[in-house]
Amino acid sequence: MKSKVLVAMCTLIGIVLSDVAFSQNTSAGTMKIENAFAFATAPKQSVAAGFMKIENKGAADQLVSASSPIAGEVQLHEMAMDGDVMKMRQVKDIVVPAGGAVELKPGGMHLMFMKIKAPLTVGETVSVKLKFAKAGEVEVKMPVNAMGAQGAGHSGAMKH
Repeated sequence: MKSKVLVAMCTLIGIVLSDVAFSQNTSAGTMKIENAFAFATAPKQSVAAGFMKIENKGAADQLVSASSPIAGEVQLHEMAMDGDVMKMRQVKDIVVPAGGAVELKPGGMHLMFMKIKAPLTVGETVSVKLKFAKAGEVEVKMPVNAMGAQGAGHSGAMKH
């Protein structure tokens, strides 16, 4: 009986994890990028979102831009409440405090891939180049997870 339960649990874990890909951690100078991922998109969708945690072991810095071969443009965005309405807007940079961290996550700061060239599908990996004012450039590999999948330390769907 125990072996049947164990097989069933392992199968369930495999099904859950099949929709979740995990990123590689990357560093640039004093910056450490963790848990990077993007959500899969619908066939005719022209935008996608990317998320990650950026830890800074040095002096204050700013993420000033991002680029990716999968998109015509990558913008830095934030979502915030304006009364009862959640609004999304482009920002010129994202501050990464000295000795601190910033999370790009659904419902908050994130990367916005504009004019994507093809749908993002679960299981593929997106290459993104981040540019920091002081730490310089770093390339990040972002696995594509199912929309709304728990994964890479984040959960929930994001609407644009």
